[in-house]
Amino acid sequence: MKDIHTLSLPQLQQWMKERQQPAFRAKQLYEYLWKQNVTSFQEMLSLPQALRDLLAGEFLLAKAAFADMQESADGSVKYAVRMSDGAVVEMVLIPSRNRSTLCVSSQVGCPLNCRFCATARMGFSRNLNAYEMYAQVFAARQESEARFGHPLSNIVWMGMGEPLLNFEAVKAAVERVTDPEGMGMSPSRITLSTSGHCDGIRQMARELPSVHLAVSLHTADARQRQELMPIGGKYPLSALSDALADYHERTNNRITLEYMLLKDVNDSLRHVRLLLDFCRRFPVKINLIEYNTHPYAPYQPSDADTFRRFAQSLEEKNLIVNVRRSKGRDIAAACGQLANEKKNSGKM
Repeated sequence: MKDIHTLSLPQLQQWMKERQQPAFRAKQLYEYLWKQNVTSFQEMLSLPQALRDLLAGEFLLAKAAFADMQESADGSVKYAVRMSDGAVVEMVLIPSRNRSTLCVSSQVGCPLNCRFCATARMGFSRNLNAYEMYAQVFAARQESEARFGHPLSNIVWMGMGEPLLNFEAVKAAVERVTDPEGMGMSPSRITLSTSGHCDGIRQMARELPSVHLAVSLHTADARQRQELMPIGGKYPLSALSDALADYHERTNNRITLEYMLLKDVNDSLRHVRLLLDFCRRFPVKINLIEYNTHPYAPYQPSDADTFRRFAQSLEEKNLIVNVRRSKGRDIAAACGQLANEKKNSGKM
């Protein structure tokens, strides 16, 4: 059977029409699916019992449920989320004063094999569909209100997977999240993070221009980037620079560059100069990220003095620099680490 979440409102309206149901039933059903995120047709109490039975006999109703949770002393919470087919992904809820940010996964595992990433250890199983991503956001909104006393404020597609390799489903999920008939969240509070998929960046500029773009750069040394991030072979730095220049020209959006500092790898003054040169063609802000160590890669975070000097060297050139200190050091903090633990324990 087909998952009912794959049907649009016009398709639901047509389904109702073909079964001689009143037109308003489609709107009721749509709200149950996307505003209330119900997990059973029998919960749709405003629909007649006969219609609920008809729906249950013709459609599946996908579910997403927490399989595990780890809470850090700093307040961040990592969740393993199990989908209807048993696949497990991660999402992370990060509080900050009166705000909270959700990090969403877009794939089960990831095909890009970045050398420093725990998710790479899992390999790649499949893309998530729009509902499976929407369900993460819906659950996080409830968790944010229950745990922190305020609604979810920001969403970043920066969890497991490369969102621009699953663009159509990510786009559909964003549209559901921003739809007034869904969650009604502003697209300006949503960011898609890519490892540098140039074709996807151009597609994003055309089809999701109101959503922010972040690029996991991590080094502006072309050869080193290809070693750390194999996507750099298909999309070298020169191609990425062209794509980002095109993106800015089309959207006029400032681009966020994510730069994770790895000890004795990408944290020298030479790397500062290369990064400054890469930033000349478009306005950027740079997020300097403290690396979370994990058992699946040999890298270590840069020491505090090196981190400070790197940030200061960029700020002296009038670049916007945000320091992102590591969250969740006392839990399985690296992206993919908790899902790997679930996989290795045989409890996927």
